[in-house]
Amino acid sequence: MTSDLLMGKVVLITGASSGIGAAAAKVFTEEGAAVVLVARREERLAALVGELQDKGARAVYTVGDLTVAADAARAVEFAVATYGRLDSAFNNAGVGGDRTPMHLMTDDVYDAIMEANVRSVWNCLRYEIAAMLSNGGGTIVNNSSVGGLVAIPAAAPYVASKHAVIGLTRAAADEYAQQRIRVNAVAPGTTRSEITDDWLGRNPGLKGLVNAMTPQGRIAEPEEVAAAAAWLLSDRSPFLTGAVLPVDGGFLNQ
Repeated sequence: MTSDLLMGKVVLITGASSGIGAAAAKVFTEEGAAVVLVARREERLAALVGELQDKGARAVYTVGDLTVAADAARAVEFAVATYGRLDSAFNNAGVGGDRTPMHLMTDDVYDAIMEANVRSVWNCLRYEIAAMLSNGGGTIVNNSSVGGLVAIPAAAPYVASKHAVIGLTRAAADEYAQQRIRVNAVAPGTTRSEITDDWLGRNPGLKGLVNAMTPQGRIAEPEEVAAAAAWLLSDRSPFLTGAVLPVDGGFLNQ
């Protein structure tokens, strides 16, 4: 059902070719937003934008690797050139990681996870904030994880990276609150996605363990996380900044 939570807003979504990012594109446009989708896989982006446009949504895409600052800058410039401004952003791009013992983990695994999960957010924040300052303010949501608040059965660099995302969220929220830019984070529990399906598939028994640790006893649908992000991006949460909203089925209550 369509509503007006994000009516008229221009929203940039990173990591938009699948999972939570693709779900956000659908949820945000249903809530009235015009969206700019960014990811590395052009074929998937093109298909998703076509699907959204067929439903009457305003949606465009640009291809980029957000670990590269120039690509992040181009994505924001593309949004502004297309729609005239940038109101909001959902920094969702990232990767997962197996729970390899720390003493056996190689530098390249650490580097890849930190680049994808932290540098991409760092790059995006700088250019998004610059665009929003020119527009009199805006809203940003970064996608962290329950692993950004507590240790979970994932790679240590993944847990560290998601803690870092929360640190960047809080730092930006504090620095730009007076300039009418709100920055919050969602902290999803286990959510259906390519990354999660691959992770659970390669670790027999892990799905049962995770569900047993979650009071609701299930894995979230990506649209459920996207809906929480939409509310944080909207004008209905005007006094909320620097917050981390768990979307975890009660996992953190245990």
